[in-house]
Amino acid sequence: MIRPIGVDLFAGAGGLSLGFEQAGFDILAAVEIDPVHCAVHEYNFPHCATICQSVTEITGQEIRSRSEIGDREIDVVFGGPPCQGFSLMGKRLLDDPRNALVSHFIRIVSELQPKYFVMENVKGMAIGNHKNFIAEAIDKFGYYGYKVLQPYQVLNAANYGVPQNRERLFLMGAREDLPLPEYPQPFTKPAGSTQKIARQFAQLPDSPTVGEALQDLPDADRYSELKNRDWVKPVEFQNTSAYVRALHTLGDGNYSYPRDYDRQSLTSSLRTKHTLESIQRFEKTKYGETEPISRFLKLDPDGICNTLRAGTPSSRGAYTSPRPIHPYYPRCITVREAARLHSYPDWFRFHVTKWHGCRQIGNSVPPLLGRSVAAEIIKVLGFNLTVPDTLLSLGETELLSLTMAEAAKRYGVPAHTIAQRSRKSKPTVDRLDST
Repeated sequence: MIRPIGVDLFAGAGGLSLGFEQAGFDILAAVEIDPVHCAVHEYNFPHCATICQSVTEITGQEIRSRSEIGDREIDVVFGGPPCQGFSLMGKRLLDDPRNALVSHFIRIVSELQPKYFVMENVKGMAIGNHKNFIAEAIDKFGYYGYKVLQPYQVLNAANYGVPQNRERLFLMGAREDLPLPEYPQPFTKPAGSTQKIARQFAQLPDSPTVGEALQDLPDADRYSELKNRDWVKPVEFQNTSAYVRALHTLGDGNYSYPRDYDRQSLTSSLRTKHTLESIQRFEKTKYGETEPISRFLKLDPDGICNTLRAGTPSSRGAYTSPRPIHPYYPRCITVREAARLHSYPDWFRFHVTKWHGCRQIGNSVPPLLGRSVAAEIIKVLGFNLTVPDTLLSLGETELLSLTMAEAAKRYGVPAHTIAQRSRKSKPTVDRLDST
């Protein structure tokens, strides 16, 4: 079966890679500067060439030659150039040098000459004077022969079946000789939303809830093994919700390659040790309220999750992101629970540490949102898809526990490519088939 070809830039752990694969694309190349992210991407996408290099230093021809693409035509290039200067959480500077990565995204698109491109970014990029920057980007795409779908839109993952409030800007473009895609139409409204939002999307069913996303996951605190490693088995998952079943069911819009994984294993679930005082405060906090000392939000099982964030990079303290409080247990959610709230299937694994795992989720586009966007490009490409029957084996589990130095050595890049963090100890990651 012939499938369209995709290339992921700024790939991270692979949220967009997965979303576009689920829509029917073969992701044959992914470029990412962070070696730890590269290792996790390689584990989850063994059929993809994961290229550990900065987009500022790579060319379109190198991407072709270092992957199976060769001289074949590429159907879509997608990715989210980091633009911290536009983030609503920090300073908004049009001349922030970190935002120059957008120019390199455009350059690589011009060199690869795909039929379509998708660029996602923070919501703040579409606010106020920052619109001037988008206008400049659109003009530059036009210079290279690409038109952009306008008006551009900010999409909320909660409108696309994700139990999380997460808004991102998407720019969608096509070569001048091809028709533009459309933005995906919302098909859910945020569960537990305000009356104003409920009226706006009155005809739509509610999104999945936090409770539906987490209900079948056993409490990680029941397993002593999870104090020192991020997996345990055997575990029986019961009373799985329609949302969780949909994450793992192929067909009906999900054309991903099936993965060979142990369905009785609970992974990405390293425990957090809380003080007795913290546990007592978490217990007293009501659903939907913020615990006053930690400033952690306690999730409402009948609502949706707040935006999951990545935490700070190594160069800024390496602080773990403020994970919300579990709705049923007096603790912060695990990486696996965050992944459920982000629409990742359970076969998808993250780095064994909570810090890396949380930032890999917090930096990624929810796969269901990515799939909805990618499906619109599939429509204009005109592909009739079927679920592939090739069962993919995941990568070696050692990829999930590499330190920054170890990962840098694996990919032949300088150990200081990404600033390293100091850490007290590394959780053990034995093979899942070990006893």
